[in-house]
Amino acid sequence: MSQRIEQGTGTFAIRGGLLDFSGDPAVSENAHRWEEDGLLVVADGKVRAAGAHAALSPALEPGTPIVDCRGRIVTPGFIDTHIHYPQTDMIASPAEGLLPWLDTWTFPAERRFADPAHAHDAARFFLDELLRCGTTTAMVYCSVHPESAEAFFLESEARGTRMVAGKVLMDRHCPDFLRESAEQGARESEALIRKWHKRGRQMVAITPRFAATSTPAQLQLAGDLACAYPDTFVQTHVAENTDEIAWIRSLYPEARSYLDVYERYGLLRPRAMYAHCIWLDDADRARLAATGAAAALCPTSNLFLGSGLFDVRSADRAGMALTLATDVGGGTSFSMLETMNEMYKVARMTGAHLSALRLFYLATLGGARGMRLEGTIGSFAPGAEADFIVLDPRATPLLARRTQHAQSLEELLFALAILGDDRVVETTYVAGKILHERK
Repeated sequence: MSQRIEQGTGTFAIRGGLLDFSGDPAVSENAHRWEEDGLLVVADGKVRAAGAHAALSPALEPGTPIVDCRGRIVTPGFIDTHIHYPQTDMIASPAEGLLPWLDTWTFPAERRFADPAHAHDAARFFLDELLRCGTTTAMVYCSVHPESAEAFFLESEARGTRMVAGKVLMDRHCPDFLRESAEQGARESEALIRKWHKRGRQMVAITPRFAATSTPAQLQLAGDLACAYPDTFVQTHVAENTDEIAWIRSLYPEARSYLDVYERYGLLRPRAMYAHCIWLDDADRARLAATGAAAALCPTSNLFLGSGLFDVRSADRAGMALTLATDVGGGTSFSMLETMNEMYKVARMTGAHLSALRLFYLATLGGARGMRLEGTIGSFAPGAEADFIVLDPRATPLLARRTQHAQSLEELLFALAILGDDRVVETTYVAGKILHERK
């Protein structure tokens, strides 16, 4: 029996090729689970069981609806660990580098988010675009305006998506129309934490944009919040661009490195997500690993802005927690599949090789682990939230022609990672409910 499931209540099952992870494939050969004819059993928005169809189907209650997805891949929803929703409308804007790009495009675009109507409109489009691309959780930067975060959380709550977001903190080196005081930023961030953190599936991140746009006083207040609310998230940028690093060195001459600036203010800890991490040294990489913070790799924006190439091998030697991110609007696509494509190429340019299995891991369980949400999202572990996607290997004529010759799971996934985009995402489920279906 095959039927379309509309609601996230009750019990139903998905039959198809099941793929999820229990660890990093770069560390263990047995880190993934692949059931070519698998069954995912969902009950009241959570995973009840996952495994071989032959083993699980006899235990299904008579009449349990089964969605037939044979020939497709069912995998946990993608997790994007670094993205800016106020930059949606300025994606693909030209500039000579990161700093002029911020001044010319980013700051003027973010000015509009003081208007709740604009913020709601942008948030609706942004969330729908994520879901269309198979992304079910993201770590999101709002603008400096608390109205932008309020709009985002309301729109996410209406969809039932698990999202992490925070209002940006900026009290210097930005236009007057975006500048706040250190105290105001901390006060408004704490109000968001008290209202939204762990309200349903919404979670809050303390979000200094980057060390250049925050005074020491603001970073200290952000660190105080991170200490007072240890189960919140921290998100910011580090070591993205050489001009930026030189600027940070002039602003914080007492710090050993750019990353050290954040550690001095208590912002290097578990549930802290640092975007880019291109120009770290070995001491920085060791500190990221030791403190439990994670790196968000943003290959499309790093290439687009000419920032540099992430060194996968050095990060692995240090034991850093790695995740994958689109970084829209510096990044040029909402699609995590297209991001895998660029990450593979960046790794090759630094002499590393990323398997397709590892790319899919970074986009699912790797993101959950970096966010300290393993067991909640990112896998088919019993009790995990039923956020998953159905991928069609025949979504385009070229993919159909290429994948029909695939002789292994690695070859199949590699074709999806290199040739795939949003068209591959056939269906996106959030808490067991369809929120996107490709027509």
